[in-house]
Amino acid sequence: MADLIQPKLVNEPFSDPVLFLDFRFRRRALLFDLGYLTPLSTREIVRVSHVFVSHMHMDHFVGFDRLLRSQLYQPTGLHLIGPPGLGDAVEAKLRAYTWNLLGPHSADLVICVADWTPAGFVRCSHFRARAGFAREEGEPPRVPTGVLLEDDEFRVEGAMLDHGIPSLAFALQEKVRVDVRKSRLDQLGLPVGPWLTEAKRSVRRGDAPDTKIAIGRRDISLAELLATQALTIGPGQRVAYATDLIYNPENVARVVALARGARQFFIEAGYLDEDRALAASRRHLTAAQAGRIARAAGVTRALPMHFSWRYLEREDELRREFEANFDGGRKAGHPKMTRNGSNS
Repeated sequence: MADLIQPKLVNEPFSDPVLFLDFRFRRRALLFDLGYLTPLSTREIVRVSHVFVSHMHMDHFVGFDRLLRSQLYQPTGLHLIGPPGLGDAVEAKLRAYTWNLLGPHSADLVICVADWTPAGFVRCSHFRARAGFAREEGEPPRVPTGVLLEDDEFRVEGAMLDHGIPSLAFALQEKVRVDVRKSRLDQLGLPVGPWLTEAKRSVRRGDAPDTKIAIGRRDISLAELLATQALTIGPGQRVAYATDLIYNPENVARVVALARGARQFFIEAGYLDEDRALAASRRHLTAAQAGRIARAAGVTRALPMHFSWRYLEREDELRREFEANFDGGRKAGHPKMTRNGSNS
C-alpha cells in the first residue's frame, strides 16, 4: 500500500534543497525548507499548512515570497517553524510590501511563526492579513523535548546543528501505519471509497474501538474493521531531512539519532572527498561523509541533495562517493534513482 505521506524533492540536486511532503487524499502538505518553489504548482502550495525552515540563508528562505503570494487570499492559517530569528526574518519580509488594500473585509490569512531551540519554543509571533500583517506576540507552543509539531496522525521532530549558525534538521514520524486489505472488504461486502480515508484517520487518532464509521446507510465499528483485518496497523513511516552542517562528532551524533530507522533520508552531499577541507571551511558535508552518516543511522533509503555548483559536470562522481559510503554502491538490478527521489 502507498504511504500516507509522499515526500519529493522540489528542485534538481544543484538547486535549493526543499522537501515537499504531500498527504495522500488530503488537502494538506508540509515543507522542509523554503528555498526556490517555482517547480511547485499553486495548487500544491496552497495545501501547505506548516513550513519547517532549517535556517535563513537565501537558498533556504527565498521561497517565502512565492508561498505568501499563493496563500495571500486564503482565509486560513500558515505556520512557520525554525531557529531563533525566524520571526524577525518573516517580519522583515512582510514589511517590504505595501498592504493598503488589506482591511477588515480581507480574507484573513494568519501567519504564525515560532522560534525553536532544543529546550523548546522561545518566541511565537502572529501576522494577520486584516491587520496589515502587523506583528503580534503570542504564547510559545508547549511540546515535548525535541518535538516541533504534535499532530493526531504524526509528529515532526527536530535537532539543532552547527553550520556556523544554528541549522535545524527534521524528521517526520507517522504515528501508525494503516493499510487496507481489499479482499477482506469484499468478504464484508464493503465498497472502496472515501469512507476509508476517515476510517484510517480515526485509527491513527487512537479513537475508541466502538467508534462508528458511516458507509452510506450502513455503519461499521473500528473494532470490526480491525478484527477482520480489513484494516491492519503497523509502524508508521519516518522521513528525515538534514542539510547545511559541518562534519563533527556532535553534528553526526545528532543527525544519526534523528534519522535512525528512517524509510527515506534526504541529506546534503555537496562536495567530493578530494575537497573535504573546502567543505569544512564552508561548514558543509562531502558526499562520502553524508553516506557514512546515512549508513550509521540505518536508514532504508538515503537520497543525496544540495550538490555544490562546482561539480555541475561531475554529478556521477558525487553519487558514486555517496553510495560507496552508504551501502557499497548500488547493487545490480536496483532501479535508478531520479533526482527527486522516485525510481525509474
